[in-house]
This record gives sequence, structure tokens and C-alpha cells, in this order.
Amino acid sequence: MIKYKGKPFRCPVEVGMGIISGKWKSLILWHLHEKPIRYKELERIVPGVSQKMLTQQLKEMEADGLLLRKVYPEVPPRVEYALTGLGHSVFPLLEAIHKWTVDNLELEQIEE
Repeated sequence: MIKYKGKPFRCPVEVGMGIISGKWKSLILWHLHEKPIRYKELERIVPGVSQKMLTQQLKEMEADGLLLRKVYPEVPPRVEYALTGLGHSVFPLLEAIHKWTVDNLELEQIEE
């Protein structure tokens, strides 16, 4: 057994998967890789995510050190999210999953 943030885990893979898994986290990380993105833009580019779920996922990733939340002192408030160094370090894993999916699964392109 190991501990991370006071919680027991059986192995490091369980810890890592807990941090990046979830229906939306990998997509959020993928889109934030190139540049910081505002909250409303994330809502648009992550299809099907509710405001509640997006907010929850962003808070969890911020607490885990994957991203930074920057609030600009403007009216209306502007909030922007960016990856930390730890967040950027996950990107090669996402690229490997992308490559594996494209290379090994029969994907069909559809019109949106």
C-alpha cells in the first residue's frame, strides 16, 4: 500500500489514473496543451460537458496540480485555465493513447 494526499492506494498506477481519468479530464488536458483557455471556450470545445461537471473537473485538476486558474480583475470576470509543468508532463501519455487508438481501432469519420 502507498499513500497520496493522505489516501491509501494499492499501486502508483491507481494514483495516476485517478488524477487523469474521468470522462472529461483527458479532453480538457488535450485542449489546454497548446495555450491557456477561458472557461466559456472550454465549455464549447468539450462536447456534452455540463457546467457543473466542467467546474468540478477543473477544480479537481487544479487541486491535483495539473492546471492553474487565473482570474482577471475585469467586469465581467474573465477566468483562464493553463497547464502547469505537471499538467504538460501528462501530454505524452495522451499522445500515446491517441496514436494507439488511431493505429489499432477502426475509427469512422462522421460529419458534425
